[in-house]
Amino acid sequence: MAYSVLIVDDSMPMRSVIKKTFKAAGYGSMNFIEAEDGQKALDQLKDNWVDMVLTDYNMPVMNGLALVKEMKKNDLFDQVPVVVITTEGSKEKMDEFYKYGASGYLQKPFAPEQLRDIIVELLGEIDYE
Repeated sequence: MAYSVLIVDDSMPMRSVIKKTFKAAGYGSMNFIEAEDGQKALDQLKDNWVDMVLTDYNMPVMNGLALVKEMKKNDLFDQVPVVVITTEGSKEKMDEFYKYGASGYLQKPFAPEQLRDIIVELLGEIDYE
C-alpha cells in the first residue's frame, strides 16, 4: 500500500526539492499531493486521503499554523500527522505548533536522513525501495 503525503509550500521549487528529498530518503514511491497554501491544502484534504502532511510555516492566504489549527478542528483530519518545515527555528514558534497539534518539525534545509527519521517516527518502517 502506497502512502500519500500532502506537501504544502507556496514555492513550487521547494515542493520539488521536498519530493526529491523523499526519493533520496528511500520513499520515492509515495503518492505526493501538493498545495501552495493552507487553504488549498484543506481543499486537497477534503478530496484526498493523506497519511501525512508536510507544511511550510510562512505562506500567503493561510499559513502553516492556521492550517494545523483548522485540521485539528475537523474529525476527518485531526489524526493526520503534520510536520512543519520552515527556516524559523525558534523554540517559542515550535512550541506553538506543538501546542496546536503538530507532530514534528524539520528546519530547512534538511537532510534525507532527518526526513527518514521523522517518517519512521510518525508512520513506522516503510519498505519501498
